[in-house]
Amino acid sequence: MRHQGPIAGIAAHGDWIATAGYDNRVILWRASTREAVGRGLHDHLVNNCSFNHDGSLLVTASSDYSARIWDVPGMRLRAVLAGHGDDVDMAAFSPDGRRVATCALDRMVRVFDLEGRCLHAMPGHSGNILSVTWSPDGRRLISSSVDGTVREWDAAEGRELAVHDIDGVRTDSLVILSDGSIVAGDDDGRIVIVRGGAIRYHPAHRAGIKKVVFDEASGLLVTLSYDRSIALWQGLRQGAGMPRELARSELPVTVWARAATALGDGRIAVGTFGATYGIFDPRDGGWDMDGVAAGPALNAVAVRNDAVYAIGDAGVLHENGRPRAEMGSLCNFLHFVGDHLYTGGQLGIVFDAHTGRALHQHSSPLNCATAFERDGVRMLAVGSYTGEVLLFEVGAAGELQLRQEIHVDDSAIKGLSAARGRLFAVCASTLVAWYDLRDGSELRRIPRAHTRIANACCPIADGGFASVGRDRVLRLWLDGEETSYPSPHPNSVKCLVASADGRMLMSGSYGGTVAAFDLHHRRWLPMRRPTSAGISALTYRAARQRFVASSYDGELYELSHA
Repeated sequence: MRHQGPIAGIAAHGDWIATAGYDNRVILWRASTREAVGRGLHDHLVNNCSFNHDGSLLVTASSDYSARIWDVPGMRLRAVLAGHGDDVDMAAFSPDGRRVATCALDRMVRVFDLEGRCLHAMPGHSGNILSVTWSPDGRRLISSSVDGTVREWDAAEGRELAVHDIDGVRTDSLVILSDGSIVAGDDDGRIVIVRGGAIRYHPAHRAGIKKVVFDEASGLLVTLSYDRSIALWQGLRQGAGMPRELARSELPVTVWARAATALGDGRIAVGTFGATYGIFDPRDGGWDMDGVAAGPALNAVAVRNDAVYAIGDAGVLHENGRPRAEMGSLCNFLHFVGDHLYTGGQLGIVFDAHTGRALHQHSSPLNCATAFERDGVRMLAVGSYTGEVLLFEVGAAGELQLRQEIHVDDSAIKGLSAARGRLFAVCASTLVAWYDLRDGSELRRIPRAHTRIANACCPIADGGFASVGRDRVLRLWLDGEETSYPSPHPNSVKCLVASADGRMLMSGSYGGTVAAFDLHHRRWLPMRRPTSAGISALTYRAARQRFVASSYDGELYELSHA
């Protein structure tokens, strides 16, 4: 019993460790032996998990729009907590174990009883809510969001108590101390401390903090960041004290900075891109990665001269199904510039995909890429998790020279396309933006172009662009005008590509469905589901006039237009 995809959430209680995976599984492990002893399933990605006060129950949060309560250790489903209208990112038991708080990308905080009845639904955040926690006395809830605020709620009455503006900066994770102080990590890499309404900041990382954990036993704060490091801090229990760094370590390449939990003996368990969790021991700086191996998931696909290339969590480039080169880390994109193939991902490195040679190091993970020409010179544009687009000049031998860095947004660049002298970018914040390829100057931006996270884009006929996202709507951008077409996909649309003539689109979802859109007749063709795993990327194979999809199940699927 192992995970086949990234571990997005992890929790510990006594001798139990639970992991939440993007393979739709939650696995219960015996910590003393690292043996998997039980499993539960969701209908979509599992984002988070948490034990109750005595370890007898586990709650999980999922992209199937639900949270679920399980008995421990039997992993019998106890209750389904339904009602959210989008991915549930976190769920947590109240200190007395009698209620569960959830938060979701529908911008709602909810409170449920253990039978699954919703007691309160609390709107207020203007952006996706990423974390929620209870005060030690169970009277308050605290939530954080991409809207740059931390909010406090009355858990009994279901009303908002206070709003703390974190400089408008996204905060992914927070904890609350026994004295009521709120400690969060923001996308500027700062530890944020809210005490008595006053907000103080402490620089901690070179990129966004994705997870904060407080170990009550030791009084230590743990932070994990997209700068690929984990840090431990002390001094927060001293009233108005500020954190002092105690230890820091570079994250192994298979560790995902999104998930961590304290084990109670000084060690920290972390989520990975592999089959099981890893353990960090700050006393000697050692990492125990026993049994952690990257799963088979593929994240990107490309075609050249009728050869099909794919890469994924293991960072191994496959050509026509055979391993060709190793990058040593999860990779998110593949893009050709002439005969040169480039990739990159969690390490923030742009690689020569054919050889595995590192060409450029960025300060945060990389997500997507596109190519274009500037004054006859071939260029590569790469989008990062922290909102930058890196513009490289491509040399004759494939070497890269960074010519420009454009800060598009404070959220991840999810997709890039280039056509007719313009660069088009879509972002996790729902923003879309256009740039002049001649000098990188901004031409236009629409902050809320999608109603939820924008995931992908592509050029279409007549010099326009198309985009898709979590709102499951295809949007066409032509001559400054936008038209929208709700898709048949039941889940968030992950990827999009156009046929060679730019007149047929193919889209793929996190639920494993694909659907083509006929641009000439402006209509969707019947949806299909080639896999129960998510579709991660799409490309067009012109020699066969077919699309090729990569999937999180590690397979490639060739698709006709209809």
